[in-house]
This record gives sequence, C-alpha cells and structure tokens, in this order.
Amino acid sequence: MIFEVWAPRATTVETDLGSGRRALGPSRPGWWAVEAPEAGHGTDYTYWVDGEGPFPDPRSLRQPEGIFGPSRVYDHGRFTWEDHDWKGRDLRGSVIYELHIGTFTPEGTFAAAAGKLAHLVELCVDFVEIMPVAPVPGSRNWGYDGVDLYAVNETYGGPDGLKTFVDACHRAGLGVLLDVVYNHLGPSGNFLHPFGPYLTGTQGSYWGEAVNLDGPDSDEVRRYFIDNAVQWLRDYHLDGLRLDAVHALHDRRATHFLTELAGEVDALACHLGRPLTLIAESDLNDPFMVDPAGHGMTAQWNDDLHHAIHAAVTGESHGYYADFARPEALVKALTSGFVHDGGYSSFRARSHGRPFTGPAYRLVGSAQNHDQIGNRPRGDRMTPAQLRVAAGLLLTSPFTPMLFMGEEWGASTPFLFFTDHVEPALREGEGERRRREFVGFGYDWDAPEPGDLETFERSKLDWTELKEEHHRSLLCWYRDLIALRKALPELTDPRLGLARAELGEGGKWLRITRGRIGVWVDLCQDSITPPLPDGAVVLLDDSDVSAGPEGDPRSGPSVVVYRLVG
Repeated sequence: MIFEVWAPRATTVETDLGSGRRALGPSRPGWWAVEAPEAGHGTDYTYWVDGEGPFPDPRSLRQPEGIFGPSRVYDHGRFTWEDHDWKGRDLRGSVIYELHIGTFTPEGTFAAAAGKLAHLVELCVDFVEIMPVAPVPGSRNWGYDGVDLYAVNETYGGPDGLKTFVDACHRAGLGVLLDVVYNHLGPSGNFLHPFGPYLTGTQGSYWGEAVNLDGPDSDEVRRYFIDNAVQWLRDYHLDGLRLDAVHALHDRRATHFLTELAGEVDALACHLGRPLTLIAESDLNDPFMVDPAGHGMTAQWNDDLHHAIHAAVTGESHGYYADFARPEALVKALTSGFVHDGGYSSFRARSHGRPFTGPAYRLVGSAQNHDQIGNRPRGDRMTPAQLRVAAGLLLTSPFTPMLFMGEEWGASTPFLFFTDHVEPALREGEGERRRREFVGFGYDWDAPEPGDLETFERSKLDWTELKEEHHRSLLCWYRDLIALRKALPELTDPRLGLARAELGEGGKWLRITRGRIGVWVDLCQDSITPPLPDGAVVLLDDSDVSAGPEGDPRSGPSVVVYRLVG
C-alpha cells in the first residue's frame, strides 16, 4: 500500500511501520509518499517530520492506543453492511433524538446503544443524532475536544462499532446524524502543527486556534475537512452531519467553506441516490445559512425557540433568557422562527439577526439539548411537569423537533460537563476555565469538577426509571404527541404565515391555530379551564400524564390539541 501525507513546508518526512524509519519522497505538490507492499489492514505506523516525532497520521482512520499512540491502517472494504435496502431519510417532517454514546447506556458503547433502538422506534423518532465520536483525551469527554478527526473513539467501539450501530439503525428505519467539529481541535493530542498550516495561530474562538480556511495553503486544509465529511457520509453510511458552532469558522474567501461543503455533499447525495443532511449550529440568526442561494445548509439550530420555551416553562429570566421572559417572545418564536430578527438583544448589547421566512423545517428546535442542560452548573433538566408543557409546545410546532436523551421519560439524571485530560495542567484548570466561559450568564458557578469520574458516572441515564409510573406516563405523552404530529399535516406544514396566535389572561395561556388544528397551552400550569372554541373536538391532552414525585396540583390539562369542526 502507499502511505501519503500532506506536509508542504517540511524538508523530510519519514514513516515507521515498526521496523525502523523509511523516507517518503515528494509526490504531488505539498504531498509526500512511499510504497510499503508489506503493509495492510492492521498495520501500525507513525510519521516523523523534519526529525520530530513520532506523530499519528493527520488522516488516521484508527487510533487503537488513543490520541498519543500510533495510527493503524483500516480498510473500509472489510466491513460487511446489511443496510442494502436503506434509501435514506428526508429531514422534512422528521423528529431528531440527540444522544451521547458514553452516557446513553451504562456500558457507554455503540453496541449497548444499538440495544436500545427498539425504545427509539417505539418513540417514533426518525433520526438519531450522535454527539462527536473523534478520539479524545482519556476515556470520557463530550467529544468537542476531539483530534484525529478521521478516526472513531475506541472507548465507544472504534470504526467497526460505529458502522455496526449505523447498520442497526438503518435496519430499524432510523437515520443517523453525526455531530462534527470543524471550527477547532482539542488542546491535547493535536499534532497537526508539524505537518502544515492547518491552524492560523490566532484565537478563533473560546475553544482554541482558528482553522486556516482562507490563508496560505488553505486549499488543502479545506480539503482535509471536506474529505472528512465525505468519509462519514460515504464510508460510514451516515445520513447527515451536525456542524458545531459554524459562526466560529473564519473564512473571507469568495466561496465560503460551508457553501463549498454543501456543494460536495449535494454531489455525493446524487451519486449515492439518497438524501444527505447538513445541520449547522449557528449563533448568527441569519437565514443565509439555509438559503439554497446562500450557504445551502439543510437546516440550522434555532436557540431562540429553545430559549423561548425554556423561559415560558421554567420562569427563568437570567442571562440570555432575559430577552425571552415575556410570553410575546414565545409567540414570536412559534410563529416567526427567530425572536432576534434584527432587533435589540440585551444579552449581546446590540441588535442581532435577520427575519426568517421559512420553510419552518429548516430550523431545528428543542426544549432540551446537550448544551442547554450541560452548560448549567449542575447539569439539571426540566421537571416532568415542565417537560409535559414543553413537549406540547415543541412537538406541535412546524419546526424540526429535537429531543435530548432521556427527556421523553423525564430522566432525573443530570447531564454534566465532563473531561478526562491526561496533562495535569489541563485537568486541574478545567473547572476554572469552564467558570470563566460562563461569566455573565447569571449562574452561581457551583459545578462539580469536570475531571472527576463521578461527574461522568452521574451523567449516565438510569433506564430503570422507566419502571416507575410517572416516567412511563410521560413517555406515553411524548409518543402520543409524535404520533399525532405525524398524523396531522397541519402540524408539520412549513409555511410560517399560516399560524395564528392568541395570548389570554395577561399571558397565562397561549393558543396557536394552524388551519383547523388548535393547540392550547396553560403557560402558568395552574389548572386554568381551557377556553376552547365552540365546535372544538379534543384530539389529545395531557390529563392522564402522571404527576410525578414533585407533585402536581392540576385539576385539568396543561396542553390540549383540538380540531375545529363545522
């Protein structure tokens, strides 16, 4: 086989296959290569650049000994796929379920997660979205400290484990999205610097150096990330990618990196004959992100919808929730998409965003996600009573809903920020760095230490909770809402202009009407009698949802979905 690596500024490049170093020679511009007929699947190797090393391959497909170990040759063709009938899944009308492999099950592996797919099928979600799986320091991490971006975390099951999981999802009728991080690399085990100008050397975001997307030699850097995206979609049969914090991608070129990536993915979708999805996490509130004439992303996360639902249900108004504390913000989010669409943001102390005109499915909304739970000091979730209302708002909206693992049964386990850095300086300073990151968010930062094993263990879902009546009851409510969503075209109609909203009793309740379907929500959760129109036929309400251990003095429903007749 041929070993090839990009190192445009090196004078010598060598590889070591375990029997001593051998020199690579210049091949195409900036690239070095050497043929090693004896090597193949399973061969371990490292690189040396200008006498420095050993380093893993920047495009390493496997790191069996972790981020500081050698790379291992991995042949994608050796895996036997069984998803031959899979035709892909369209994002339109779908429901996404976000999970973290390490905490979704007690075992924290792809194989264990595959064992829970029946639960997701019965919930009737359409996509599983996996948090990042690139190798990270130690044995536990959210995934956003990843390096060796072409490889898969061995703790979870490595490349074959991911393929087996995707294969099982497809056979169960579920699409799979993968969260990828292209705006920075982790602070530990990042050995790209010796090979070439992958990073700019300037602080691109809070999390580290900016990726070189527009400077000298940036053509190959862009290719590095685009080829990475293609690998996941082609070789791992993934159905789409969630792109982390794209507002931290600094690119001044005429064709933005995201636009170039979207074009490549569209071409791959045509070749594969199945839809491929790109979802951007963006803090810009700019519809250019999803405009086919703009960056061409399939969809983008909509934090405004989350913030509006969260503020309405919990009553919190600190930090960025201050702009969403009034019920009118919830109305605007549900009927317009963005709350900040050019107006003033007090949290940013400036105007923010542009109006969104749809279609609504291009905005991914949530009542909970890994960020909005995990970025709270104690990683606490909404209560089951709060989730009952939040689910009613989210799953009857025209946007693409996303649930976070365990939300559907009101999991009591937190989702905390956890790491396992090897270097003492990173391990010991992580808690303080985390505290500084959230200055101004309105929290008293009493978070547990990220590097403690207990912090990770506490974040694992407790599946035995499903034996308890109030958890099973909430799960049934989520199932019923999703089933109703799929049965009523009005609830997924992407035309935002169709919705009509009414606030009653000074904002105590909200009514949203789309065609002949109405949704009434008690925002105060204080047993208001639903003021339903004459001729309304109730299709679903939450009267039978068990109160839960926190108690619930309701004497009537908090959410009612009804049809107007006559």
